[in-house]
Amino acid sequence: MSAIQEIEPQAHIIQLAQDTISGQFSPVAMANVREEITNKFIENQDVRQISRDRYRKSIKQYFLWINEKGLELKNITRAEILQYKDELMASGLSPLTAGAYITAVRKFYEWAESHKLYPNVARGVKTPKRENKFLKMHLTQEQCNSLVDYFKTKSLRDQAIVSTLLRTGIRTVELTRLNVGDIIQKSGRRILRIQGKGHDRKDAFVILTEKAYTPIKAYLSGWDALNPDDPVFVSESDKNVGGRLTTRTISFIVKKGLIAIGLNSDEYTAHSLRHTAAVLMLKAGAKMERLQSVLRHKKIDTTQIYTASIDDELRFEDAPEELLDSLF
Repeated sequence: MSAIQEIEPQAHIIQLAQDTISGQFSPVAMANVREEITNKFIENQDVRQISRDRYRKSIKQYFLWINEKGLELKNITRAEILQYKDELMASGLSPLTAGAYITAVRKFYEWAESHKLYPNVARGVKTPKRENKFLKMHLTQEQCNSLVDYFKTKSLRDQAIVSTLLRTGIRTVELTRLNVGDIIQKSGRRILRIQGKGHDRKDAFVILTEKAYTPIKAYLSGWDALNPDDPVFVSESDKNVGGRLTTRTISFIVKKGLIAIGLNSDEYTAHSLRHTAAVLMLKAGAKMERLQSVLRHKKIDTTQIYTASIDDELRFEDAPEELLDSLF
């Protein structure tokens, strides 16, 4: 028995990988081998389930690329990894998404090398850099009022959705995860328990002021016998009546309202409401560290991106270029 078999309980996985190198499998059987190796890789990752699912999806995408190129896993070199990275970026994926794919591939080869399956040909391959410039536009206070007024003439649900996004700054995915039982009292204040992006439990919260709660209360008052596990915002479509709303539907609702008030461009989306909440909090005097807590950013650098919007506004006030008009 080899040393690696002594420390690896499922030694057949190691043997399978070695067999792929020696070419003992047909192409069809090779796919099953890769699936087993992927499963073992995922099992060994000390991360949350949501991260495991993301790794599995990313590795599956990588293996599909290998097949499309007519390559074999045993022959992959650093050159192919760099080619894969370049093609991900050329496909139109955001740097964030492409980076997630590359990170999973890098993790896979780290694990594979530690178990003497394949050399770590992805070592040192960098993830694409994210743009620091925030491309989504925020709404002015007047535009916020117009948007809220527009939805006052629509459904109570849509009015509550837009109000919640604007007044709390939560993400659309966090909005879809809200249950009736997440509206609770804490230290004498009403709050919303939040399951943040990348989290598998509701370990954060935002304060729900009385003005923010009023539209939600009006919307929920139309429902009978609500249970704590019931979603706050439900679908009204024929195919999913009463089911939990999706981020896609929320984005569609918000976009429709934005277009209605004259904000019809790619720079204005549902995420613009989170951006708007952050900018307006800063303009109202909120400290950067407190805003970071509200937005649940791991790094304050991410929160500081929102200050660029305020800088742009100030740039147009008393613009130096306009001072020249009095001289010429």
